[in-house]
Amino acid sequence: MNKKLLAALSGGAALLMALSGCTDDNKVDGYAKSVCDEVQPQLKKINQANQSITSTAADGKPADIKKADSAAFQQISEAYAAMSDSVEKAGAPPVDNGEQIQKNAVRELDATSKAYADLKKAVDGLETKDQAKFAGGLADIADDLNAVNKIGDDAIKKLQSGEVGTAMSKQAGCQRPGSATPTES
Repeated sequence: MNKKLLAALSGGAALLMALSGCTDDNKVDGYAKSVCDEVQPQLKKINQANQSITSTAADGKPADIKKADSAAFQQISEAYAAMSDSVEKAGAPPVDNGEQIQKNAVRELDATSKAYADLKKAVDGLETKDQAKFAGGLADIADDLNAVNKIGDDAIKKLQSGEVGTAMSKQAGCQRPGSATPTES
């Protein structure tokens, strides 16, 4: 489950790094900085939530895993919602088709936020007294993470197909915590 979660989290960060383009470097860089400055605290929250899941899953009891996963999914959901708000407030990036790019990014970030909220609800409903049922429930939730991954992957493909991508990849605020440089696809 942790590998799938990491993939989902990296998808959101890549989505945000891909929101800007190269049409007018000064305007684009300014736009990228304004969004990335708002996004950085959210990426840190996502990273902390991921660390919480990873540290608990290694040797945690079902009740501890449930509690950690629930809190982490809530934190990640809230972070994606805040990123969506940041992109919404920043306005359209100053590139061709910027309004559509912004609209798509907000929609995808909102969908990712909702998907994590749904995962939290699923974790909250797991039975912890029966370890086999709990493990089965976790497996189902891991499968649901694939849907979250698809949301992020689809958004990234759309955003990276045009002019969008360069300016935010230069901004420290849009780089995932713990990584010196963004990865290219």
